Amino acid sequence: MVLDPTKHADWEIAEEAESRMKTVYELGEQLGLEKEELLPHGHYLAKLDYRKILDRLKDKPDGKYVDVTAISPTPLGEGKSTCAMGLVQGLGKRGKSVIGAIRQPSGGPTMNIKGSAAGGGLAQCIPLTPFSLGMTGDINAIMNAHNLGMVALTARMQHESNYTDEQLAMRKLRRLDIHPKKVEFNWIMDYCAQALRNITIGQGGKMDGMTMQSSFAIAVSSEIMAILSIAKDLKDMRERIGKIVVAYDKQDRPITTEDLEVAGAMTAWMVDAINPNLMQTLEGQPVVVHAGPFANIAIGQSSVIADRVGLKLADYNVTESGFGADIGFEKFWNLKCRYSGLKPNCAVVVATIRALKCHGGAPIPVPGKPMPKEYEGENVGWVEEGCANLIHHIETVKKAGINPVVCINAFYTDTDNEIAAVRRLSEAAGARVALSRHWEHGGEGALEFADAVADACEEPNDFKFLYDLDTPLSERIELIVKEVYGGDGVSYSPEAAAKLKRMEADPEMKEMTTCMVKTHLSLSHDPKLKGTPKGWTLPIRDILTYKGAGFVVPVAGAISLMPGTASDPAYRRIDVDTDTGKVKGVF
Repeated sequence: MVLDPTKHADWEIAEEAESRMKTVYELGEQLGLEKEELLPHGHYLAKLDYRKILDRLKDKPDGKYVDVTAISPTPLGEGKSTCAMGLVQGLGKRGKSVIGAIRQPSGGPTMNIKGSAAGGGLAQCIPLTPFSLGMTGDINAIMNAHNLGMVALTARMQHESNYTDEQLAMRKLRRLDIHPKKVEFNWIMDYCAQALRNITIGQGGKMDGMTMQSSFAIAVSSEIMAILSIAKDLKDMRERIGKIVVAYDKQDRPITTEDLEVAGAMTAWMVDAINPNLMQTLEGQPVVVHAGPFANIAIGQSSVIADRVGLKLADYNVTESGFGADIGFEKFWNLKCRYSGLKPNCAVVVATIRALKCHGGAPIPVPGKPMPKEYEGENVGWVEEGCANLIHHIETVKKAGINPVVCINAFYTDTDNEIAAVRRLSEAAGARVALSRHWEHGGEGALEFADAVADACEEPNDFKFLYDLDTPLSERIELIVKEVYGGDGVSYSPEAAAKLKRMEADPEMKEMTTCMVKTHLSLSHDPKLKGTPKGWTLPIRDILTYKGAGFVVPVAGAISLMPGTASDPAYRRIDVDTDTGKVKGVF
């Protein structure tokens, strides 16, 4: 029995479908895996030994590479994960060999407003509960690795403040002379906890650490997560973790995890996490899950390793980039593809009628509150106005030289006239367009979508990066703002301007890519500016350095690396059936 998504919650649909799941052994056989390449974590969840798979299939041609991105979303999201799962299911219905490669959800949004990012309706990744609540422990490993680095840093600062050089030498330590006001590292946890954005640590006596200002960020914003996303293998990961800059000394020289002699121990936490996870769609197609979300404050991509594995195991690998094409796709294009060397065949831009109306003048939805009544009736004018945002994202995909496909992520409340307007304007902008009803009908509802993507993958493209690595940092940022966001230029706070000057004088910085931090709710830095805002300048208030990942991270506007929990979070509706142990209410 397949439940009706118009009458049942996502978790109820997932729970019913889980009674018919394939075991990981059946999925492994479907993928042609050898026994030692599959590392089971129970009956329905496994890790994949990527080294053995890639070594065995090194001479096998890659499949087609498809990225799923979106327009600028409403606070409620646009259903990219749902569309990615729907596309995998639709290609599966067409008899294609297909695999999904998506990101692991963070506990922050799972327990807050957005939910677990498993998809929705009849297009989901299952089993839902382990997917949403920690899976095989990758994010926990990242938290342990990251926080161990902070433990090493704060302990070293305490010991250096309490001991003479001779006493340090007796303990086989050299004085690093860390500047307490130039600590770049912080603590992380996998929740949205605004109360921990700014904290004071080391209160008490001299054995309780140095008193100083510190902070928490959400786990998926950690440089360790970025390294997991782009690492080629364990050796590459170990080298990158050793390059993480945690602070600067009193002569303004960087202090790394290697200086603290903690990089090896940090990597030890990540040995299992580097292997991607194997799950499945509601209809039994395999899905590889690896790395984390939040492309507004992180890279927000599934891992390079996951994509390399997927491209060897199937004829189509469908991956997903966080938020809109200005955020997630730009990082997929200029960061992930640069690190992987992979060239996509097609990029999907997801759009909903609801979001197009929002960009066209309708009231902005508020998380936790009912949708404004203005969204209930047909309004083709709002949809047409909102399509300016969609066309902007189509043009961004075309600038990368990739074939764009617009997926109209349809809901039963959308009208024929509204859908026709999106199709007409998208086709005029040079994109293929497909209506998909995967949310309501699963793979059967995504056949038009699957056909459009398959057709786009057969056409040649002219993939190219937005900038070369020898482009100065200030010029890169300006290019991204003007060519991707549609802004007029960039302004810098005094702190950011000083860092920019120092970075542009550092030869090592010329080999690093640029990972922007900006709101996902607008093309600009202001989440209230919908559509395609004009006449604005992007304010950069800080520039972070992730030397291990190879990222320079400009931070725009008021966005924080630690999101906040709303007044009506999801955890209020999550509970456990104490007779069966089943979790209910996760969405």
